[in-house]
Amino acid sequence: MVEQTPAQAPTELWVERTGTRAYTGRSSRGAEVLIASQGVPGAFTPGELLKIALAGCSGLSADFSLSRKLGDSFDATIRVSGDADRENELYPQLEETFELDLSELDQEARERLLVTVQRAIDKACTVGRTLQAGTKVTLSFDVEA
Repeated sequence: MVEQTPAQAPTELWVERTGTRAYTGRSSRGAEVLIASQGVPGAFTPGELLKIALAGCSGLSADFSLSRKLGDSFDATIRVSGDADRENELYPQLEETFELDLSELDQEARERLLVTVQRAIDKACTVGRTLQAGTKVTLSFDVEA
């Protein structure tokens, strides 16, 4: 008989106001991130966090395929950019650049690996898939009267 473990509770996420146009994002796992207006030292803007979430998701989605071929200690940097359309308050395009040293592989192996990595990202990167598909966002208020 296989012993089943109870389902892990979902991570709770919230932000708390810490000052004028400044918040701290928190998780029930103990993580914190500072969120503020552009130009505040040591803090990310919400748009920057969105971009970092996309790059991080791509990296995590590709990590198994890359480590299997390059070893566990490979270096990777994923740069992400995209200017906001301030008239409509959205990012019409985000661009990711995955920086990898594949010099140890021949051309055919590089091409195969990059196809595998692209497929892994397309299949498993929830953030990228959500951005590409669009998502419904709902807002409610819990107000003390």
